[in-house]
Amino acid sequence: MRNRSLVLPLWLLLCPFSMRAQESVVKLPDAPQLQAQAQQPDPALQPPETNPAPPAPPIPPTGETLTRQQAEQLALKNNPRISVAALLALAQKQVVRETRSALLPTLDGNVTGVDAEEASRLSSGSLAASRLLYHVGAGVDLNQLITDFGHTSNLVASSSFEAKASEQRSEDIVLAADIAFYNALEAQATLQVAESTVNARQTVSDQIDALTANNLKSTLDQSFAQVDLSQAKLLDLDSQNQFDAATADLNEVLGTTNDQQYSLVDDPLPPQPVATSAEAVIALALQQRPDLLALKLNHEADLRFSRAQHDQLLPTVSGLGVVGLTPVGSSTYFTTNRYGAAGVNIGIPIFHGFKFHAQATEADLRARASDEQSRVLINRIVRDVRTAWLRANTAKKKMTVTAELLKEANTALDLADTRYRAGLSSIVELSQAQLQQTQAEIGEANARFDYEADLAALRFQSGSQP
Repeated sequence: MRNRSLVLPLWLLLCPFSMRAQESVVKLPDAPQLQAQAQQPDPALQPPETNPAPPAPPIPPTGETLTRQQAEQLALKNNPRISVAALLALAQKQVVRETRSALLPTLDGNVTGVDAEEASRLSSGSLAASRLLYHVGAGVDLNQLITDFGHTSNLVASSSFEAKASEQRSEDIVLAADIAFYNALEAQATLQVAESTVNARQTVSDQIDALTANNLKSTLDQSFAQVDLSQAKLLDLDSQNQFDAATADLNEVLGTTNDQQYSLVDDPLPPQPVATSAEAVIALALQQRPDLLALKLNHEADLRFSRAQHDQLLPTVSGLGVVGLTPVGSSTYFTTNRYGAAGVNIGIPIFHGFKFHAQATEADLRARASDEQSRVLINRIVRDVRTAWLRANTAKKKMTVTAELLKEANTALDLADTRYRAGLSSIVELSQAQLQQTQAEIGEANARFDYEADLAALRFQSGSQP
């Protein structure tokens, strides 16, 4: 008896579903009827005495309109990293002037007044002008380098190459602006999909609530509709957070601390690749990559500095001159109030504890090391270009696949909606189709903007400037 009492209520619970299933089988329409139902609205889904409003369109983003080209220009203008690089390049140019000053004459003026024990002599310290005399005088000293056999000129050339290398900076800020722009654009598209999903599922939920209130739909359908709506709202919250974070990253790259909001506008057509093959991009990169050009210029600077260090072993010839007046002084020692002299000095390095030899050897080794660094960078450029090329090609193929997936997901959603309206399927099938369609929309937007970001990375790897 206890077993029969359990089976009977279970049969009563299942009976309405089995009867409903039998009715569905008996009333199963054929394909033409199903297409006709898809083209006409089903009055059974409308709440009694009211017609629901159509889904609201996605809320357009508010704020200043911003394109990729405008983002690049703002980053180059306002980002402090650009100012730092420019200032360092200007500072390096001043080093060239500092080094070249050794080739120019030096002119020093002196005014001297001495009150001394007349004609006494120094007994310690210095041997020059050991006799102390009371006098006041003024004069000018001139020192001009005649030749040091290439030492100073090679130092000037070395600093000039370093200054040119500092100008060949890689505009990675442009790549950073592009990546931040496409990330924000992808987040904006995802947010629009999320808002559309919330609006659509809110409409379906309202319809099913009204139908459930009139006993035209079960509470199971109502529960599934509420679950779908809650999931859509969660997606909307996550999308809004990701868009706000992406906007903050974009503002940082653009060089502003304000919480500026943008309405991002994508290019009408995706940017074209810089070349038709990976080998062509590699050849282009080896010709115009700023970091490789800077490294080659640094190597030239190291070579000239090495020559300058070897030139320290050679003599230095300088011209000297002095002229002045001594208006106050003893006539015994200062027979005239004028003085002047000129001469030539030859400095010959004889022995400095092998210092110059060590400096020359050090400079040679550093020049060889910088040459090897160029080879390391070339290998890295080839690798990075090939990787960026493969990534861009894969992203392009993903764009095609995700577009086809979105098309199929839209078709599946239409069929699932038609079947549900006709009473041929459950709310589970419709919910699954809605979820797949939402994921396909997001995936299609992600694939499109990932491809454009990969093209920006490829342009950077090739050394192409905007």
